[in-house]
Amino acid sequence: MNDNAKQRGGTGGSSHPEATQLTCSVDELRSLFLFEALTDDQLQWLCERGHVELFEPGLVFTEGDPATCFYVLLEGTLVLLHRVGGDDIEVNRTSQRGVYAGAFTAYLGDQVPQVYGASMNVTVPSRFFVMDADSFYELMHSWFPMAVHLLEGLFFGGRRTMEMVGQRERLLALGTLSAGLTHELNNPAAAAVSATAALRERVAGMRHKLAMISSGKFDRTTLTALVGLQEEAAERVPKAVALTPLEASDREDAISDWLDDRGVRDGWQLAPTFVSSNIDLDFLEHVADSVDEDTLEPALRWLNYTVETEQLMNEIEDATTRISTLVGAAKQYSQLDRAPFQIVDVHQLLDSTLLMLSGKMPPGITVVKEFDRTLPSIPAYAAELNQVWTNLIENAVQAMGDTGRLTVRTGMDRDQVFVEFADTGPGVPDEIKGRIFEPFFTTKPVGQGTGLGLDISYRIVVKKHHGDLTVESAPGDTRFRVRLPVTAPDEQGAALGA
Repeated sequence: MNDNAKQRGGTGGSSHPEATQLTCSVDELRSLFLFEALTDDQLQWLCERGHVELFEPGLVFTEGDPATCFYVLLEGTLVLLHRVGGDDIEVNRTSQRGVYAGAFTAYLGDQVPQVYGASMNVTVPSRFFVMDADSFYELMHSWFPMAVHLLEGLFFGGRRTMEMVGQRERLLALGTLSAGLTHELNNPAAAAVSATAALRERVAGMRHKLAMISSGKFDRTTLTALVGLQEEAAERVPKAVALTPLEASDREDAISDWLDDRGVRDGWQLAPTFVSSNIDLDFLEHVADSVDEDTLEPALRWLNYTVETEQLMNEIEDATTRISTLVGAAKQYSQLDRAPFQIVDVHQLLDSTLLMLSGKMPPGITVVKEFDRTLPSIPAYAAELNQVWTNLIENAVQAMGDTGRLTVRTGMDRDQVFVEFADTGPGVPDEIKGRIFEPFFTTKPVGQGTGLGLDISYRIVVKKHHGDLTVESAPGDTRFRVRLPVTAPDEQGAALGA
């Protein structure tokens, strides 16, 4: 098409450098199923406003370019291609006369962006009836005004329905995640409250023991030694290592015997705290050497309160850190305080999603991370990718039931970053594998799924990020792989906002 024709939205000129304009035949148009019900006057109008072109093998129009012409195949073979990631995937190939492509939504006018939704090639010399978009708009509104209104209602009604159901899908996921997050937050919060109450009791006990010690006849040297022992005991707590039940029991028995031999009352009550705090017999001997016999028992009880206090403060720190981590994961997941489109580390998104979903994982599900931490950051809509991860993880968990292994892998697939979710479930049956990305298709019982999870995921990955979402499945090994480009497309605003 010449430049003037492009500026006017198409005037019937050739859109292909190898196209040859031919004579339009009313009789040939009448033989097509698309035009067979038109009158002679209408067919003549088509020939006057449109034309016939012969295209040599090659590209006719390109996906994403302004849709300026409506094409009807008269003779030949056309191939429609859709761009997925960096590849053009063939979505249709036909030689059927009367099939159409191009600006067939021109009847909507400026209500939607008029761009080609796919690329079209011809593989052999092919003839098309071609009409510019403006003429097609005029035809539809003049000849079929009621049909246009019905089509507009169907188009926009369907879009609104998809948006509303998609929004409901997101709200359902958010509600489930909120319930899980509440449960996850409750555990560390309850632990912090309990540890704080116990800590208050231990601090009160320490004050009491300190008062007992200070009321005795201790010289400055002895008191200084006691304070030094307290510091040494506190330093041992973070160095404690996990013991097996048998190891812990043996050490408790040894410390109980040591305390009994020195006349310490109820030594068995002190022994578990000393063992869990890394207080061993050598340190107890060190304490005995540092104080006299009358001071030993109150000093040991004071040290017991000291290490208990350290343990409780560690519990509070762990609980509040867990709460902070969960809140941070929630912020990372929702991306509420961040720009919609940004440069992101996919591992941060995956970690936050897995953490948010951890409360929903059955105990029998094992999650394995196989992350390539050398991957570059990528441009993406982070919150929407989190939605993709959520949909794919939940599908995998539901497929496995109560037991199985979910493996989340990342790496490079040629020039794209990939994220793969592999589960050990029964797999996707071959007869439905080709339909799982269709909107409203679901194998779940009525009321348990909208059938939009994979459709939404596909549109986010393919339409919005120019990536790819594929599935390979066999019993015991189902893999959904997301591929994402490491650079934003040149037409970022249009392509990523589609």
